Amino acid sequence: MMHEFFWLAVGMVGAAYFIGDGLKNFNNPNAKSLLSRFTEDDEWGPPKLIKENQVHDYIGISKEDAKALVKDYPSVPHIKVNGQVYFPVKKLKAWADGLSNEQ
Repeated sequence: MMHEFFWLAVGMVGAAYFIGDGLKNFNNPNAKSLLSRFTEDDEWGPPKLIKENQVHDYIGISKEDAKALVKDYPSVPHIKVNGQVYFPVKKLKAWADGLSNEQ
């Protein structure tokens, strides 16, 4: 019996949240829908920083080239933290696109 009341309470809290959120944004033309919140790149997209061993997946190079990327191209956007190299995804893709446009 308590189990049913628990799920009923959870459902009521959820409904109250969504109704309140909808009423808060009812006359706001700039309000984002619930679905758009889950599809935004900033919140739910790719990570902002990737590790050196993940670079090959993002810019389409071999794993060997990814390991030598910072040494061969010092201008590649990257940061080092405690000896680990990280790449900001958006800047890395823009850098790679610029590099491919030069060739």
